[in-house]
Amino acid sequence: MNIKKFKLHHYINYIVIGIFTLVLSLMSIVGGALDSSLLFLLEKIAISIILAVSLSLVVGFLGELSLGHAGFMCVGAYIGGKIAALLAPSLGNGILTFLIALVIGAGVAALCGVIIGIPALRLRGDYLAIVTLAFGEIVKSLFQNTSDETFGGALGLNTPRYDKRYLFIIAFLLVLLTLAIIQNLIRSKHGRAVTAIRDNEIAARATGINVTKYKLITFTLSAAFAGIAGVLYSYSNYTVQSAKFGYNYSIEILVMVVLGGMGRINGSIIAATLVTFLNTKLATVLTGDLAVLQNLFYAIILILIVIYNNAPALKSFRDQYGPSALLKKLSKHHDPSKVKDDTMKWDVVPTKIDMNEIISVDMLPPEMIDQTGKGDTK
Repeated sequence: MNIKKFKLHHYINYIVIGIFTLVLSLMSIVGGALDSSLLFLLEKIAISIILAVSLSLVVGFLGELSLGHAGFMCVGAYIGGKIAALLAPSLGNGILTFLIALVIGAGVAALCGVIIGIPALRLRGDYLAIVTLAFGEIVKSLFQNTSDETFGGALGLNTPRYDKRYLFIIAFLLVLLTLAIIQNLIRSKHGRAVTAIRDNEIAARATGINVTKYKLITFTLSAAFAGIAGVLYSYSNYTVQSAKFGYNYSIEILVMVVLGGMGRINGSIIAATLVTFLNTKLATVLTGDLAVLQNLFYAIILILIVIYNNAPALKSFRDQYGPSALLKKLSKHHDPSKVKDDTMKWDVVPTKIDMNEIISVDMLPPEMIDQTGKGDTK
């Protein structure tokens, strides 16, 4: 029986996020050492990671440009928040209400992904970006112009706030669920079909890959996880306002994906954490008259990060001191001087027949060989 070798780098993000969540959970529940602002920041980071990883599935692995991710999040936030507000008086604001809101919010967002994906994914490039952008703006306008009794209108929808000590734990557990589903999909034969479509759609069709089906599945799955992030957002805030889910927020999610590297899950996680931390800290530090400088400093920091990641002059520095280089230094290297003798060489493998005998076998037919075992010289 063949047993696949355990590859640590496939699970390093699970391990890091799991340990991180466990330590902070103990600090929050047992020690009570985390203040409200830090708990809120952790919730925002978890939501950003889910959004970045799910959008990376479409932009990084499928190779299609989508600018409507905030629209799917908006659907999940409003639908999930409304379900939670309706169920909370009877079921209470507990885990059961949260799970029901989560499933319904993600399901409606996925349904919107199917409805938009069927006609939109026949388009490519800028045309797909325009259609998804229009979807996000239409969704935002629809919820903004609803009545106060349905979804709150321009003032927003009032939603129940989950306990801060536990919501970030649930959020990071959903991050692990997102990673498990998306990474296993990418490493499967279906994921290889998706990346084949990205590399060359015509060649993928020629090899028998159902391009439309895989595009639709990828788009729908990405929308469902955006809906999950939206439900988390509704539970993290007391009010859901449609103005939050505009064009700029879709661009911010796209920046996380591009900044982390196209088709790199771990890069999207790091970039989502960094961008969310920067936005939160800049909004905290730059107050009053200095608030107008927030976007300026944010843009300068992003430009510097992009230059560091892509400048040819910094390539040698990145190769020696970058995160990937430091990670390789911590892991085991392949040192040729420490390689032991190859026990599978052909001349040392134990066999029933000596290798020299095989090489010296006389290949003449039996009738040409005399009784002494030598070939007939006639």
